[in-house]
Amino acid sequence: MGTFTIEQDFMLDGEPVKLISGAIHYFRLVPEYWAHSLDNLKALGANCVETYLPWNIHQPEPDRFCFTGLADVERFVVLAQQKGLYVILRPSPYICAEWEFGGFPAWLLRDRAMRLRSNQPAFLQAVENYYAELLPRLVPLQYDRGGPVIMMQLENEYGSFGNDKAYLSSLAEMMRRFGVSVPLFTSDGGWQEALEAGSLREENILASANFGSRTDESFDNLAAFQPNRPLMCMEFWIGWFNRYGDAIIRRDADDAAKEVSLQLARGSMNIYMFQGGTNFGFMNGCSARGDRDLPQVTSYDYDALLSEWGEPGSKYLAVQRAIKEQVPGAEQYLPKDLPRRAFGTIAPSRKVSLFSTLSAISQPVSSAWPLSMEDVGQSYGYILYRTHKRGPAEVEKCRVVDASDRVQLYANGRHLATQYREQIGEQLSFSLSEADNQFDLLIENLGRVNYGARLLAPSQRKGLRGGLLIDLHFEADWQIFPLPLDNIDSVDFSAGWEPQQPAFYEYRFDIDSPADAFLDTRTLGKGTAFINGFNLGRYWDRGPLGYLYIPAPLLREGENRLVIFETEGGEVGELALLDRPVYIEIAEEPA
Repeated sequence: MGTFTIEQDFMLDGEPVKLISGAIHYFRLVPEYWAHSLDNLKALGANCVETYLPWNIHQPEPDRFCFTGLADVERFVVLAQQKGLYVILRPSPYICAEWEFGGFPAWLLRDRAMRLRSNQPAFLQAVENYYAELLPRLVPLQYDRGGPVIMMQLENEYGSFGNDKAYLSSLAEMMRRFGVSVPLFTSDGGWQEALEAGSLREENILASANFGSRTDESFDNLAAFQPNRPLMCMEFWIGWFNRYGDAIIRRDADDAAKEVSLQLARGSMNIYMFQGGTNFGFMNGCSARGDRDLPQVTSYDYDALLSEWGEPGSKYLAVQRAIKEQVPGAEQYLPKDLPRRAFGTIAPSRKVSLFSTLSAISQPVSSAWPLSMEDVGQSYGYILYRTHKRGPAEVEKCRVVDASDRVQLYANGRHLATQYREQIGEQLSFSLSEADNQFDLLIENLGRVNYGARLLAPSQRKGLRGGLLIDLHFEADWQIFPLPLDNIDSVDFSAGWEPQQPAFYEYRFDIDSPADAFLDTRTLGKGTAFINGFNLGRYWDRGPLGYLYIPAPLLREGENRLVIFETEGGEVGELALLDRPVYIEIAEEPA
C-alpha cells in the first residue's frame, strides 16, 4: 500500500517524483509482445506507462463484455508492475487515439436520440453500465491498494469538443462511486480556452496539456491556468499518424529530443506514442477535414520510439540521451529488437467470388427500404444490399443516395461503378438485358470519425442510409447482408469464382520457425487480410503503406492459412512475405 498525491509536485509516498512515462496501447499489440514493449520503456529510463482503454473493445455489444486477449487490461497492468513501472490509466468514455469512433461502441448509434459526451441521461446510463463492469477490475490495481495505478483520466480533450461541466462532474461522481480513489486528471490542448472548457479544477482534478512542440509556451499557459500544481504534458506527440493517400509523416529525432529536455527541466511527461502498434481488424479511426472524412491507415507506427514492429531507432536513442541529461539518476539499458524473417512467395490454393459464397457467410435481413449497418446490429466491416428490377430496360438516371463510406455497384454481377466521398450520388446510365435484374451494393465502413464535431455527424452511421434512385423513384424490397467478416472460416471456396468481382483467396504455407513478417500488399487493390483467422487489417493501393504487419505469435510451426478479401475485382496471384516493411511512394502536398 502507498500514497500518490498531487500537491505542488507529484508526491509518491510523501516524496516528490518526476513522471517519465510512455504510451503503450495494449489493444494495439499482441499480448505476447507486451513484455517486449514494457522492457524497452524501462530501458529508456521511464518509470511509468500510460494507456487508453477503448470502450468499443471492452463492450462490443450492450450485453457482452470482453477482457481477454488483446483486451486483457488487468494482465497488462500487472505486467507493468512486475517490470517496475507505475501506470496511468485513461478509462474515459471517449479516447480519440485515432481509434475507430474515438473508442465509442458503434451500438450507441442505434439510438437516434443519443447525445455523445453529454450529461444526457441515456448516455450517462450507457457509461455507467460500462463502468460497472470495467472499474471494479481496475480498483484493486490502484496504488493505494498495492497496485501500480497512480492516476486515472476523467475525460479526454473535452475542451476541444464541449464545456458541459455537469457532464464532467457526473463522470467524476460515477468513478468515485465505483471505487476510484487515486487522483483524477483531464488532458486538453495547451491553450487557455481548451483548458478552461475541458477541465474541472474546481473539484481539485488536475489539468494536464497535450502538445508536440513549443513546450515552454504550453507549460506557461498551464502554470497560469493552474498555479501551484505540477506541470505535465500528458501527450507529447513524438510523431504523428498517417492517412490513406498521404505521405508518411516523420519527425526529426534531435528535434523531438530537444522538446523532451525542455519538458523534463520543468515538469513531467508522457511520450505519445512510445510504441504505436497496429489498428488490427477494422479499428482504424478516421479524421476529418471540413466535411470530408479521412480514414487512417492500419499501421499506428506514429514514428514512435519503437516502430510498429517493436524496433528501436535513432529517435529512441536520442530521447534516451535527453532523459539521462535531465534525470541523471534514471536507470537505462540497451533496447531490444525482435527477430524478423522473410518466408518467400506463396501461391493461392483456392478462390471464390463474394456473390457465390454470400449465403455461407451472411444471413440476410429483409426490409422494404435500406437499413443502416447499425440498424441491422452490425458495427464494422462491409455490408451488401440487394434488390431486383424488371427488364430489359435502358436506365438513363441512377444514383446512390446518402451512403457511407465507399460503394461498389453491380448489376447481374457486372461492375457498374465505385463511388467514394464526392462521387457518391453521381448519376449513372446503363442497359439491363435480363427480365429479372439483380442489383448489389457492396459498402465498406472505412472507419468512424474519432475527433471533433463530426463525432455527431450522420455519416457515423454506415451503409446505405438513403437508397438507390432509378429515374425518379427509390427502389424497394431489399435483402441486406451483414459482412463483419468475423466468420472467415465459413467461406465456401467450392462455390465458384467469377472475374471482376469481389473475391476471397486462400493461401496455405508451411514454416518451421515463426518470426515477424510483412505481407507485401503492393500488387493488391483494396481489401482485408486474415492470418490463421486473425484480421490483420485493411490494405489499399492508395498507400502510403505497401504492407500488413504479421507478428510472429499469429503464425504457427507447420501449416498456416492466409485469406485475402480483395474487393476490386482483379485476380490475386502470388504474394510475398517479407522481413521488412515496404511503402508506396506518395509525393508530399505543397506547403
